[in-house]
Amino acid sequence: MIKPTILVASLLLSGAAFAQSTGEVDLVKSVLNQLQDVSFRKNREYCGYIGYDGKGVLFASNARRGRRDSCLGKAPDNMDVIASYHNDPDARAEVPSVADLEGDEDEGIDGYISTPGGRLWYSDSQDMEVSQICGIGCMKQDPKFKARIDGDIHISYSYEELLEIEVE
Repeated sequence: MIKPTILVASLLLSGAAFAQSTGEVDLVKSVLNQLQDVSFRKNREYCGYIGYDGKGVLFASNARRGRRDSCLGKAPDNMDVIASYHNDPDARAEVPSVADLEGDEDEGIDGYISTPGGRLWYSDSQDMEVSQICGIGCMKQDPKFKARIDGDIHISYSYEELLEIEVE
């Protein structure tokens, strides 16, 4: 397990500094942790949005049930959207996909993705890279999860690196 201070140092050295607040990350972790069990049980993605209401209060939209490998959220009318969120029930999905990053870029927002191994990723659509907020086991895990099935998982990936992974 990577110690938090090592993780922060690694992220800063790799250029993967985060713009999100602690409150935002805490909200996302809470929402995605609540969705992990049902997602794994039903083998479906669940997704939604994080944003602010008219009074400046941060909140998460209700989650929408997606398909096995995709999910299209719908933001509430009263939300100033800042990020998407979704979980991925695919046992081989420990790294966000090119489509995850491109979807956030298309919407002009960032995103959060949780994995079967319990990782939480941040999708930065401006810099076009994904970075782990926390590693394996920091979120609820799929009971069927097998560590190392995807090999070594890096702390961050550029868009180009994600393209290379998906070609392999």
